[in-house]
Amino acid sequence: MRFALTILGANAAMPASGRFPSAQVLQIGNQFFLIDCGEGAQIRMSDFQIPRYKINQIFISHLHGDHVFGLPGLFFSYALNDRVKPIEIFSPSGLREMIMAQLNPGGQLPFQLVFHEFDTSVSKLIFENDTVEVVTLPLLHRIPTAGFLFREKPKPRNMLPEKILEYDLSIPQIKAAKVGEDILLNDGRKIQNSELTKAPPPPRSFAYVSDTAYYEKIVPLIRDVDLLYHETTFCEDLIDMAQVTMHSTALQAGRIAAMANARKLITGHYSSRYRDVEVFRAEAQTVFPNTDLGLDGKVYEVTN
Repeated sequence: MRFALTILGANAAMPASGRFPSAQVLQIGNQFFLIDCGEGAQIRMSDFQIPRYKINQIFISHLHGDHVFGLPGLFFSYALNDRVKPIEIFSPSGLREMIMAQLNPGGQLPFQLVFHEFDTSVSKLIFENDTVEVVTLPLLHRIPTAGFLFREKPKPRNMLPEKILEYDLSIPQIKAAKVGEDILLNDGRKIQNSELTKAPPPPRSFAYVSDTAYYEKIVPLIRDVDLLYHETTFCEDLIDMAQVTMHSTALQAGRIAAMANARKLITGHYSSRYRDVEVFRAEAQTVFPNTDLGLDGKVYEVTN
């Protein structure tokens, strides 16, 4: 099952040549989750062959314009194409009113917007289905803001076919073995689960750390994450501005990744003050070598 992140927009509030405001799409199997939706996000979906009509859940970190201004246009495009399937939107409070103000007096959409508001001050499970769960990550910004941790649910253990035949296992016994139980045979023998099954691939995870000041309290929440996106609006040369605006530097993002034992760090949300964004990767790599420069159109595959 594919687990892949596509960067739709990697810039901060001001767009730059080739860099749109914040938006990402995470694909897990046949599910596509939109994470933030800055201006022009739907254009980037077309540019990067994202099937926008497969997006049924949208996760918004906070209500600054560079993270939400792409929503009205996306919804109008859905309406023009006669979408009827509801869309779930997970966000801090206030987004419903913002969106409805944009839609009126344009009339009703042919599909339902289902808003789920969450408290940004606590970490909480806000979405789950059979394969994935999404937990909020409290962040430290000028307005209520949260990141998101996407985690695959553990898969059942894999049966060894030859053992099913050897011990003539029944369907109930196979089901029990898949969830880790030892099996008692009809002749009284007890077969250890390790003889009957092998472990499934470990669950994969992605953490989206949106706009935030340096905030070590998120480290326990994202420990051992496979793929970490952490905003890097500034480098250390503008750390004073980062502190005033409650953003992070690339060095600070690298420190968070190192403390969390992340497998890989992606930078992003670059200030338009920087023409050469390569400096962000170079700075983060001084403390976390496995850092990549997040840019519009880049795709990150997470393998087991």
